[in-house]
Amino acid sequence: MQKYIKLNLHYLGKSKKHQIFRVKNKWDKSLEKITNKPVFTEEFSEVGKIIEIFGPEELPFISMKISPKKEFNPNDNLYAKMR
Repeated sequence: MQKYIKLNLHYLGKSKKHQIFRVKNKWDKSLEKITNKPVFTEEFSEVGKIIEIFGPEELPFISMKISPKKEFNPNDNLYAKMR
């Protein structure tokens, strides 16, 4: 069974290679397993994957690589696929 976790993120902008987000609410440290997991929209369209989680433990930053041929809207609700 596939499990999807909603990512409650605020979009900060683009770095040289990745899109950078900040977690909006208190972070559940057990979610650090989402690194290198695919990221989807509500329509189950894969938009990229999580590269790195960094910064303060309570409200970390998330670096995400967006697939080059995918249209990306930073205001979409995003979900990580847990296996």
